[in-house]
Parts: sequence; C-alpha cells; structure tokens
Amino acid sequence: MSRTGKNKLVRTTITLPASLKDKMDKTDTNWSEAIREMIAQRLEEEGGTDMAEAVILNERIRRPAPMGWSAENVIKQWRRKRNSSSTRPS
Repeated sequence: MSRTGKNKLVRTTITLPASLKDKMDKTDTNWSEAIREMIAQRLEEEGGTDMAEAVILNERIRRPAPMGWSAENVIKQWRRKRNSSSTRPS
C-alpha cells in the first residue's frame, strides 16, 4: 500500500484483551496488513448491503410510466432544446 496520495497510511489504535495480544505476539503475522485487509473487506461488504437495500427500495417505489410516454421522445426533445439554444461556431 502506498504511503503517498489518497492511499496515505495513517496510524490508529485499537484496544485488545491482553490474552489476545499475547497470542498475536506468538505468530509471525503482519497484523497491520491483516487488519487493513479485514477492514477493507468489511467495508466492501457493507457497501454491497447498501446497494442491495437501494435496489429493493427502488423496486418498491418504482411505478409504470404514464400511457404514451416515450423515453426516446423525451431525449429527442432535450437534444433539440439543447442544440437550438447553444451557440456553436459554424
């Protein structure tokens, strides 16, 4: 992980039971890296949950378009309006 730019590493502190710290000290694990990976994975999972909730909410509030409504016609209208009001060089 980079120490510059948006991935700059910052220091934080966690509090653990002494017995857990003793067990950690008996391994060759890079705990900083392990914890970074676990936090990143957890945040990714949390984001996925938010997306799933958003999809469910969207489906719940979605309603059919009015009779005769056409997305194609709306886009064409907006493009005509935009093109007629712009001042493009010839």
